[in-house]
Amino acid sequence: MNSYEAVFILTPVLSEDQAKEAVQKFEAEITSWGGKIKHSESWGLRKLAYPIQKKSTGFYFLTEFEAEASIIAEFELMLKRDERVMRFLTIKMDKDHLEYAAKRRSKMGQSAPAEA
Repeated sequence: MNSYEAVFILTPVLSEDQAKEAVQKFEAEITSWGGKIKHSESWGLRKLAYPIQKKSTGFYFLTEFEAEASIIAEFELMLKRDERVMRFLTIKMDKDHLEYAAKRRSKMGQSAPAEA
């Protein structure tokens, strides 16, 4: 299995709960295809660098997961078909990227207060 990182931007028309529900649906699909979610982050509502679909903000999410290469095409097709997704990017992580992600997570865990 390979490690992947997916960042996607959801439309700001959604409530925060609806956005989290969409992310849970995407993660459930990955696991149903035999993948394993390693880490997930919500970066919140952020301003876009340029308007997308006449919107200037969007909900950003990052998901790290392990999966077979054949799953990625299905995952990206699902994101393309979902009206809530404005943009997405899926990247295969190499060993340096994995190392960096682990360091970033450990820094975040130390400096950020624990969520309830």
